[in-house]
Amino acid sequence: MPSGRRSSKRPYGRPHEELDVDRVWGNRARLQPGPRGEDYYVAIPRPTDRTYVCPACQGEISGEVQHIVAWPADGLFGADAAAGDRRHWHTGCWNSFGRR
Repeated sequence: MPSGRRSSKRPYGRPHEELDVDRVWGNRARLQPGPRGEDYYVAIPRPTDRTYVCPACQGEISGEVQHIVAWPADGLFGADAAAGDRRHWHTGCWNSFGRR
């Protein structure tokens, strides 16, 4: 008796679906102008045990501390590459970086 699992896979003839940021981040991501005026998606990530480095101050960000994740809304190599360029920022660093 065949299982129903095979029918749930993407057929080989169908192309990959484009990255849908709203589906991935849900209501957690919003569009916001970045340091140089370009649009960025900004979200508040869930707590984690990882540590990140803020690109503005080079300080460490504990995943347990509330911070933001930002990535370009439109990248040179498409939405997938732009989402791959996401960075974790201290909230204060993001709010002041490039806006002085």
